[in-house]
Amino acid sequence: MKLCHVLTFLGAFLTSFVLGGRGGLVSSLLGEVSSVLGHLLVDNCYQTSCPQAQEIVREITWSHTSKNSALAAKLLRMHFHDCFVRGCDGSILLNSTADNTAEKDAIPNLSLAGFDVIDEIKRKLESECEKTVSCADILALAARDAVSYQFGKSMWDVKTGRKDGKISRDTEALANLPSPLSSFSTLKQRFSSKGLSVRDLVVLSGGHTIGIGHCNLFSNRLYNFTGKGDQDPSLNSTYASFLKTKCPNLAATSQVDMDPGSAQNFDPHYFVGLKQNSGMFQSDAALLTDAEARQYVDLLVDPKVFNAEFAKSMLNMGAILTGNGGEIRRDCRVVNS
Repeated sequence: MKLCHVLTFLGAFLTSFVLGGRGGLVSSLLGEVSSVLGHLLVDNCYQTSCPQAQEIVREITWSHTSKNSALAAKLLRMHFHDCFVRGCDGSILLNSTADNTAEKDAIPNLSLAGFDVIDEIKRKLESECEKTVSCADILALAARDAVSYQFGKSMWDVKTGRKDGKISRDTEALANLPSPLSSFSTLKQRFSSKGLSVRDLVVLSGGHTIGIGHCNLFSNRLYNFTGKGDQDPSLNSTYASFLKTKCPNLAATSQVDMDPGSAQNFDPHYFVGLKQNSGMFQSDAALLTDAEARQYVDLLVDPKVFNAEFAKSMLNMGAILTGNGGEIRRDCRVVNS
C-alpha cells in the first residue's frame, strides 16, 4: 500500500474508532479527527509509484483545454460538486445503475461536462501505472490544470492520496450542493458543514469568473423575484437589461456568460462586477448582504490577492474527506467488482 494511501487508511480507522465510541467521546473527538483527515493528503503521492502521473494529467488536460476553453469552468465545477458530497472521492464520476441513481444524474449535475477527459486520463494512467492513481486525484489535478492552462503554470498545489468512493446517490447531491438561489445564511451553513469558512465561501465563489449560467437559474430575478412579476431591486439595472436580451422570459433556456467580458479568463473581474451589483445568481448577490463577506469581496478585486487566496481555498476544499475508506477504481465510472 502506498504511503499516502496508508495515511488515508489510518484516517478512516481513526474515524471508525471515534464513531464507535460513546456520548461525549464522539462529540469531542470527531471534530478533531475530521480536521486531521485533511492533512492526510501529501505532496506528490505518486512520486515513486507513478512518477509521470501529474505530467500525464497535465498534458491531456492542456491538450483538451487548448481546443475548448470552456473546459476549465467545467472541470472546476465538477471538482467542486464532487467534494461537497461525501468529500473529494470521485463519487461524481460514477454512473447510475439499475437500482441506484448516481450523483451525476441529480438535477444540479445534469449540466456537468468533461467526463470524457477524465476517462481519457484514467485510461492512460492505467496503461502506465495500473491500479495506482485514484479517479478522485485525477479530477482534482485536472481541475487545477484546466484553469492553469492560460497561465502556463500550476496556479495552486494539489495534494494527493485520495481514495475513490463506492457510493454515489442523487439524493445526497440534492442535500449537500449549494444552490444558485441560496441566501447567505444557507451558503454559510453548507460551507461550514464541510469545514470551510466564510473566506473560503467568498473566494471559491470567484470561480464564477469563468463559465456560463443557465437562464432558468436566475430569470426569476428579472421577471418574478417576489412572485409579483417584479425585478430584484438589488440587481444593477444596466446588467438586468443585458440579461433580459439573453433571457427574454421566465421560460428561456439560453446560456449566458457568468462574467461578461471576461468569461474565458480566470481573473478577479467577477468581484469587480459583484461590487457593482452585477452578480448573476442570488447566491452571488447574497455575498454582499454580510459584512464579513463584503470585506473579502473588497480585497479580492486585486489579482495577486485573488490568485493567492484561491490557491489556499482550493487546498481547503480539496482536503474535504470522509474517512470512510475506498478503492482505486480501474474505471472512473464504475466501482471495482
